[in-house]
Amino acid sequence: MKEIILCKYGEIVLKGLNRGFFENMLISDLKKRVAPYGNFSVTHAQSTAYIEPLDDEADIDGAIETAKKVFGFVSIIRAAVAKKELEDIMRVAADYIPQFLAGARSFRAEAKRADKNFPMKSPELAANVGGAILSVMPKIKVDLNKPDVTVRVEIRENGAYIHAGGEKGAGGIPVGSAGKAMLLLSGGIDSPVAGYMMAKRGAAIEAVHFESFPYTSERAKEKVLELAKEVTEYSGKMKVNVISLTKIQETLVRTCDEEYFTLLLRRFMMRLSERVARRNGAMALITGESLGQVASQTMQALGVTDNAVNLPVFRPCIGMDKEEIIEIARKIGTFDTSILPFEDCCTVFTPKHPKTRPDLEKVLEQEKRLNIEELEEEAFATLDTIVVCAY
Repeated sequence: MKEIILCKYGEIVLKGLNRGFFENMLISDLKKRVAPYGNFSVTHAQSTAYIEPLDDEADIDGAIETAKKVFGFVSIIRAAVAKKELEDIMRVAADYIPQFLAGARSFRAEAKRADKNFPMKSPELAANVGGAILSVMPKIKVDLNKPDVTVRVEIRENGAYIHAGGEKGAGGIPVGSAGKAMLLLSGGIDSPVAGYMMAKRGAAIEAVHFESFPYTSERAKEKVLELAKEVTEYSGKMKVNVISLTKIQETLVRTCDEEYFTLLLRRFMMRLSERVARRNGAMALITGESLGQVASQTMQALGVTDNAVNLPVFRPCIGMDKEEIIEIARKIGTFDTSILPFEDCCTVFTPKHPKTRPDLEKVLEQEKRLNIEELEEEAFATLDTIVVCAY
């Protein structure tokens, strides 16, 4: 029996005259994602993408799993294909649907005619399909109000599709449709979630990671690259720009007051990230900060760090508590990697009593003790770019 995958659009159906731009990006992304799973045809019509296997070797299960992670679709449906003829629709429904009703006590059938040239009205078509299913499963009941399973028949331009519902898609809008942004990616829980959330809103993601070798290990760097790879299951291929902060941190310890270390380091990180962003065509920075979560994430501290750059800084986790962030991390598969016990640069030389309500002028006075331009040039010279992708 021939099967097909139906991927239903989300909010791009509301894009009006710009819809073609979003749709082209969405279909292009989908084609890249399903390619590793075999020979598929990917087409689109009537607010739906169609993934059709072209031979028996095509991995439909794999294509469904990857389609569920493509931003822009709200549902992913595995369906059987029938001719737009009542007899064939009833035959396919009777053969295909029982596997989805195993263990169910009740069902109902619904029909939708996107092709209005189909001669039978939707209620009548649904009744015939329900009757076909009952003919092979006489013990199951029909419940039009609260069925265990809803069977659907969709009459579309190129065929009739029969299914028993689908799985939730990733939602959002196509990656890249909103421009490119630079993610400050640590080894923690929050920043991978922030990258995922901005990719969901159409941002193409690149990343900057700061290391402090030998105070941080090669394993810590490998952990971050694994996190980036896990995020790419949703965001697509990502460049990770790795920069060493060792010299900067050692200089801060020798030169500045301890309570300002974290703030001064964050300002260096923001400036270096902006530099990488501008060089790579990114229009914004992304961080995983959540208001009040740690000393460097108070309103005053965030104001001090934002002052160091001119690009907009997106903080999609800003109003979330830790449990909410962890819930998303588990859903996208980054949590277990994030909690591996390898330190990142932010845990090196951490002050015992950091400033939580800093005054910008006093921070700037601390920076006057430093040769900022020279330190940034030395750090930027260590930049190493690594490309990662999950598929």
